[in-house]
This record gives sequence, structure tokens and C-alpha cells, in this order.
Amino acid sequence: MAKIKVTLIRGLMGRKPNQVATVKALGLNKRNSSVIREQSEAIDGMIKTIAHLVKVENVK
Repeated sequence: MAKIKVTLIRGLMGRKPNQVATVKALGLNKRNSSVIREQSEAIDGMIKTIAHLVKVENVK
């Protein structure tokens, strides 16, 4: 499995509750916080939900 780095680049003020919950479930708290996750279908779906809020990079 490949690893990806997810960085929250936009704030959560005024966002829909499901988007806020998705960000929290990924383990992101504040702007510019990052997490490294294993890439899976579940994680890809979460990222698709909040694609306008995060930056995704591949990690070797």
C-alpha cells in the first residue's frame, strides 16, 4: 500500500457538519496540520469529500 500525506490548507469555519466530521476522522485539527495515512478506498473517499480543503501528496 502506498502512503499519502494529507494537509489541511483551508479552515473549517462555516463548513458543512459532514465535512468537519471527515476532517476530524482523518486526524486533522488546525490549518496546516498534516497526517500520513495508508492509501485505501475508504481514505480516498474521505479525501474526495473534502478535496477543496486539503492538499494530498504521495510519500515514499
